[in-house]
Amino acid sequence: MKFYADRPIRRTAQVVADLGALLLAVFAIWLGTEVHSQVMQLRAPGDGLIDAGTGLRGTFDSAADNADDVPLVGDALAKALHTGSDAGAKLSQAGQWQVEAVTDLALWMAVILIAIPIVFLLITWLPLRLRFVRRATAGVHLQRLGEEGYDLLALRALVTQPLPRLAKAGEVTTGWRNQDPAVIKKLARWELERLGLEA
Repeated sequence: MKFYADRPIRRTAQVVADLGALLLAVFAIWLGTEVHSQVMQLRAPGDGLIDAGTGLRGTFDSAADNADDVPLVGDALAKALHTGSDAGAKLSQAGQWQVEAVTDLALWMAVILIAIPIVFLLITWLPLRLRFVRRATAGVHLQRLGEEGYDLLALRALVTQPLPRLAKAGEVTTGWRNQDPAVIKKLARWELERLGLEA
């Protein structure tokens, strides 16, 4: 497989584009993980609410258990203290809700920050690179076939070259019809140059 062009300018542009794509992907992943860790710091108040609610609930449950032993008013006092325990449970639930919301927000922000550049690269850069690799590999294969390959490359050059260039080279049409080897090699060279390959 042919991954890079033979011609220096085009090869340099391809290497720069590949490095740019790699740097963009690495930066997107770094940014996504950094944003995720920063947003996850917002869950601290929720963790505090969970701890406070759990502690409050434990305190009221312990007090309610001890209140059962108080003669005459023990049941009523225990019931009142269990109400405080319910408040602690609600406080803990509110903290849990906040932690889940912050965790979801951090996850989706990271996914979006990573996915947008990666999808952009998959839509723009990757198809261009794959098309070059496919065409250049085919060009190298045709070049290795010898005369048969040069015939196909010359035919392709007749189809793809700009008309003004073909019109300036008047011997091309006559040479093509007469199967002139020099003209066929010239056309094949044009096509290989268009693909970024050396003839």
